Amino acid sequence: MIIGVPKEIKDQEARVGVTPAGVKALTEAGHTVLVETQAGEQSGFPDAEYQNAGAEIVGEPGPVWGKAEMVVKVKEPIEKEYVFFREGLVLFTYLHLAPVRGLTDKLLEKKVTGIAYETVHDRQGTLPLLTPMSEVAGRMSVQVGASYLEKERGGRGILLGGVPGVPPAHVCILGGGIVGTNAARVALGFGAKTTLIDVNLNRLRELDDIFNGRLYTLASNSYNVAQATREADLVIGGVLIPGTTAPKIVTRAMVAQMKKGAVIVDVAIDQGGCVETAKPTSHSDPSYLVDGVVHYCVTNMPGAVPNTSTLALTNATFPYLLRLANLGAREALKQDAGLAEGLNTWKGVLTHRGVAESQQRSWTAAGEAIG
Repeated sequence: MIIGVPKEIKDQEARVGVTPAGVKALTEAGHTVLVETQAGEQSGFPDAEYQNAGAEIVGEPGPVWGKAEMVVKVKEPIEKEYVFFREGLVLFTYLHLAPVRGLTDKLLEKKVTGIAYETVHDRQGTLPLLTPMSEVAGRMSVQVGASYLEKERGGRGILLGGVPGVPPAHVCILGGGIVGTNAARVALGFGAKTTLIDVNLNRLRELDDIFNGRLYTLASNSYNVAQATREADLVIGGVLIPGTTAPKIVTRAMVAQMKKGAVIVDVAIDQGGCVETAKPTSHSDPSYLVDGVVHYCVTNMPGAVPNTSTLALTNATFPYLLRLANLGAREALKQDAGLAEGLNTWKGVLTHRGVAESQQRSWTAAGEAIG
């Protein structure tokens, strides 16, 4: 198979879909790998390393997309890349289609096979290709929040961990999944008073054990969310329903009741955000104010630490990539029901229920679509 690895062009996105180690394994398996020049440069992988591993370096994105049978990326394509879509192309990347109808339209129109990292499941029912970036984003969310609490960045002028004689900041985390758990670990490490809210009481019991009672936990309901966000200096949104638009847990009215200079970091923004006032931002223009509350809603947070993020992501994605290359998309999807959960579009048919419900479209189950 011919596999294309284009350079990411989303704002300040420095990750890359395949490392030189992955190229070496693919070429040893008999595949051809086309890597756009400088695709891995900012992740710490220069062109020479890809060449030494057996890749062909290509100077422009057009030939990478045009010659490849499968394109491997990190972030969902943006409009400049839609021109490269064509029937029969396999696209293996994060897609986050639920809030982006235009991308869904184009994938269906061009009959692209779109396999989304974020909806692939493993045998335990977890999301193995979303987990590493959720770990990074969860940990980063506290670092970012601590920075934006500084006065010069619009925050309340509070040190997250406080000092002797001065209380620490109060961090409120929405969601006890991978993002929330990693955010809690870092927030507690800073010394912040940390409260985590989740709808799953068994998960709250687990987290109480994991953190030896240092983490305050609350059952999720509108009253508890309103009270916790009103008291919080930093709110981190980590609510996820795989493949679908994130529910709006924090309402506009709740934001209006928050402290002036408090900070919201909505990690769920890729799926539309779990805060009603959240809207996607970029690393170039990362924050804005609503009712005096700082909102940080960058859609590719892990892109700020590309070396760590690329290694963590490709550790998880590469086994699936190799299987797709060796077997072809149809056979690989047939043999692995968890990988088939990642199929979002197939030959002009929408194949993911969550995306369909978010966009009010009809859909066909992946197994039925591929036959």
